[in-house]
Amino acid sequence: MTAEAKLSKNFALSEFIISQTAARKSIDNTPTPDIVANLTLLANALEDVRVLLGNRPILISSGYRCPVLNRAVGGALSSAHVQGLAADLTCPGYGTPLAICRALAGSKIPYDQIIFESTWAHFAIAAPGKLPRRQVLTAHFGFGVTTYSIGL
Repeated sequence: MTAEAKLSKNFALSEFIISQTAARKSIDNTPTPDIVANLTLLANALEDVRVLLGNRPILISSGYRCPVLNRAVGGALSSAHVQGLAADLTCPGYGTPLAICRALAGSKIPYDQIIFESTWAHFAIAAPGKLPRRQVLTAHFGFGVTTYSIGL
């Protein structure tokens, strides 16, 4: 599958695998077929998010991260990004990342996790066969450590 391949009506594979860090550090962030399958599920869930946000374009700043890339960006070892099940996003036409998180948290979209991360919203779906936790968190950054609190 090429990077230009469409995973859903509005999302291409390239949007989920592009990474400035990977390019800068020459990290191959090519997903396996299993990861592409998860990214397809994620892209379809993001179609529902797009509808919720008034059918406005969503910008993905981070999608799939191979384990090497995840380490390079300081991602959590258990990050859903490594499985192709999460995307960090904004939707400038809708509003702030906090407004996006509030809309998602109050929706019926079957999300696994939403994290308000100040300048973006983290959206994750559950792995195939797992029930979504509907976990809502706020990230707090400071002194080189990220902590999380429950709720927005």
